[in-house]
Amino acid sequence: MKGEQMELLKDDSGMSTVEYAIGTLAVAALAGVLYALASSDWMQNALQGLIQRALSSV
Repeated sequence: MKGEQMELLKDDSGMSTVEYAIGTLAVAALAGVLYALASSDWMQNALQGLIQRALSSV
């Protein structure tokens, strides 16, 4: 009985699924942060200023 329990503890066949789930959550969180940053007024003004400076120097 104890040997069977030890084998169950050593079994990691579901680990890749858990790793994919954690990776997916991390990517979704990063996407949310990037979206919030990109949609902020500060970022839009910074990008607009950068583009205007680049076009005015041409």
